[in-house]
Amino acid sequence: MHLSYWENNTYFHSVDVAIIGSGIVGLSAALSLKKKNKKQKIIILERGFLPMGASSKNAGFACFGSASELLDDLKTHSESEVGALVEKRWNGLQRLTNNLGKKNIDFHNWGGYEVFDSNSEFNRCADKIDYLNKLTKPIIGKSKIYKVADDKIKTFGFKGVHHLILNTAEGQIDTGKMISTLINKVRDLGVEIINGFSVKTINDDANRVEIISENDFAFKVKKVIVATNGFAQQLLPKYDVQPARAQVIITQPIKNLKLKGTFHYQSGYYYFRNVGDRILFGGGRNLDFETEKTSDFGLTDVVQNKLEDMLQKMIIPYTKPHIDMRWSGIMGVGKQKKSIVKVVSKNIFCAVRMGGMGVAIGSLVGEEVAELLLES
Repeated sequence: MHLSYWENNTYFHSVDVAIIGSGIVGLSAALSLKKKNKKQKIIILERGFLPMGASSKNAGFACFGSASELLDDLKTHSESEVGALVEKRWNGLQRLTNNLGKKNIDFHNWGGYEVFDSNSEFNRCADKIDYLNKLTKPIIGKSKIYKVADDKIKTFGFKGVHHLILNTAEGQIDTGKMISTLINKVRDLGVEIINGFSVKTINDDANRVEIISENDFAFKVKKVIVATNGFAQQLLPKYDVQPARAQVIITQPIKNLKLKGTFHYQSGYYYFRNVGDRILFGGGRNLDFETEKTSDFGLTDVVQNKLEDMLQKMIIPYTKPHIDMRWSGIMGVGKQKKSIVKVVSKNIFCAVRMGGMGVAIGSLVGEEVAELLLES
């Protein structure tokens, strides 16, 4: 590929920082860097014509952990580690709404519910509600964040659901508006976003970083931030970041829709919410972990059929839903839920492994990697 003099000078000459990935982390890093030094030349390289991965494809849950999820985390993490995870997610959500404005991202604090069709699993969680409230109160600043909400089952119209536990501090956002608002903010600060630029390799020679695209176009910059999350292994193969595909469906508008809020089922492997008078329903990768451990977008019959079946039989048994759209997103997960924000080499930095909590922690993780770069 041969650029003109004008193209090279405008986009690729004398670049201070190149950020790979235009999701919430990459955009937040650019925003943070520009706030510290408006004169820096920053470009963002994005492989897709829109942000790829999960940032604009996720369900828009402004959450920090359902009861069963936190209890499951305590099996592999210490209490202080789980508390730190909750704190980061909560603080990240506050940063997100403060940076962008609740109205701009269509934020609603309608609460988040965990759905139980198993009495034993409900009892396990219900018995720990006081413990979870004690754990989260110093972080959230409120008492009785988690509470039993069985009275809502009839209101929502569920079938086969025996119990609900409400997280009163959980909300929902419009992820499309979130990304659009972030993009507008960084562009207003002079950041160039170059779409359709797929990075093949990055090479740090201790002075500058050479970036080589898939079509072998090469240029050099002073610093690089890798913020590709679910695609991180392609550039950072030594790091514990595995891709995890999430499949989603959304219905056509449903007359007299009864449910409002966000809902978790089976430790968060399934999740649904209202989007106006539609239902968004996603998850099911636990049905076939190996197939869904991929960075390829796509849909499978086993997951799609399960989502439709549960939607009809459990969530809205009072009406036949019509599916309007289907899509998938790629998350970045690992053995630990803590994000990886590290110095990769002298001039390369990374901020990856959001663990399905990009909405909650993406803003803070972007700021953290920006601070790491500035400290260098």
